[in-house]
Amino acid sequence: MLIFWDQRLVFLATPKAGSTAVEMALDPLAAVSMPRPDPLKHMAARDYAAHLAPYLHSASGEHFTTVALMRHPLDWLRSWYRFMHRDELDTTQIDSPNQSFEQFIETCLSDQTHRFAGIGKQTDYLTDENGGLLIDRLFRYEDMDSLVRFLEDRLDCAITLPRVNVPPSVETKLRPETEIRLREFLADDFRLYGTIGPEHPPQDS
Repeated sequence: MLIFWDQRLVFLATPKAGSTAVEMALDPLAAVSMPRPDPLKHMAARDYAAHLAPYLHSASGEHFTTVALMRHPLDWLRSWYRFMHRDELDTTQIDSPNQSFEQFIETCLSDQTHRFAGIGKQTDYLTDENGGLLIDRLFRYEDMDSLVRFLEDRLDCAITLPRVNVPPSVETKLRPETEIRLREFLADDFRLYGTIGPEHPPQDS
């Protein structure tokens, strides 16, 4: 999470949606940067609205615009899967490091107490408990240029995003019937994603 005091702007970092690149590019410009631990780096919008937003408003007398990214829901899980197969990741912390993507998704769908189920959904980070959007300016990860233009305008500077956290190339295809079930499971995410622009096809379909 990044807070830009003078510009009354807060960047909330949705996991696995390009947040690290944005934070690396903008960290020198931010009044407050929270790169760790994860509960602060990836503070959910509902936690921000409940705890930090009231303080910022009280201290400044003004509303801080929130901005965030959302990734195509299927690509988001593909990114998590690739992340879990990085060479430097301690695979002893993964229950089944050799799981196929199909098995990984089946696990997420069938066993909500499994470690992978802790990934959750993007709507967990972007909406309230009733599904209401809590972000003022939400951009698609697949349309990063629009986010950059918005930030350049608000921060009055040119922005170049670095290429970081490049995951390994691994197979991430799904059987059609599994994808149907996954789309049902992620219905709220697909619904929200559809409100911020034309739906992009997942990369490996």
